[in-house]
Amino acid sequence: MNKIIDGKKISSDIKEELKEEVRLLKEQGISVTLAVIQVGSDPASTVYVGNKKKACEYVGICSLSYELKEETTQEELLSLIGELNHRNDVNGILVQLPLPEHIREDVIVKAISPKKDVDGFHPENVGLLNTGQKGFVSCTPAGVIELLKRSGIVIKGKECVVIGRSNIVGKPMAALFIREDGTVTVCHSKTADLKKVAKRADILVAALGKPKFINREYVKEGAVVIDVGIHRMEGKKLCGDVDFDDVYDLVSLITPVPGGVGPMTIAMLLKNCVESAKRMI
Repeated sequence: MNKIIDGKKISSDIKEELKEEVRLLKEQGISVTLAVIQVGSDPASTVYVGNKKKACEYVGICSLSYELKEETTQEELLSLIGELNHRNDVNGILVQLPLPEHIREDVIVKAISPKKDVDGFHPENVGLLNTGQKGFVSCTPAGVIELLKRSGIVIKGKECVVIGRSNIVGKPMAALFIREDGTVTVCHSKTADLKKVAKRADILVAALGKPKFINREYVKEGAVVIDVGIHRMEGKKLCGDVDFDDVYDLVSLITPVPGGVGPMTIAMLLKNCVESAKRMI
């Protein structure tokens, strides 16, 4: 039995669906445009931004690229965001994180119009998610839900354990599980007896940022395991937060690293862009 949840395949299916949506919008005279801002030249950020641009091009979304110098001031960045907020031809604004130390991330996130916040980080969109209303959802947890649904996993009534409480993954992941009628536990570094709590999970999401931390002692037999982590080990080999080889025989389904959650994050970003264009009609 193949236990792998193929994020590459599922993200590819989503991109094909979006390609058709973008084509139909263009027939109505509506183009979809994403503005991507990168401050500095962090190598990992440059790779991520490049991947986002390629994905946009593939589905027919126009991407505007703003590559700013490391010494760009917070005021200059805010001015650019303000300009993009007011442009009717821009549907989504993405500021690549992390930002240089002299720029406050929270100030920048709040400056982006909630209607163009395709990352789903703005406090207004976070509030909409947590009150069960429609808004943009953080791309990685939204991608996890798509992976589960398209793999035939029923979330309703399931014990869902999220390890990690970040604003980008852990907290919105918990909110989405609640929206899908899952029973949710959020674990973190202060959780007592983490192994015992994790082992209750029907669906276990590992987003704690520690390579191969989750081994078979944390996993219930038959669980679905979603690995959000990505780390580069010695020899440049990639791994996740889960010790894949150690837990494989226990799980019913598992996401690999790479090729699991990662491709879904970009697919959901594109989906948010298309949704933004439709809302602005």
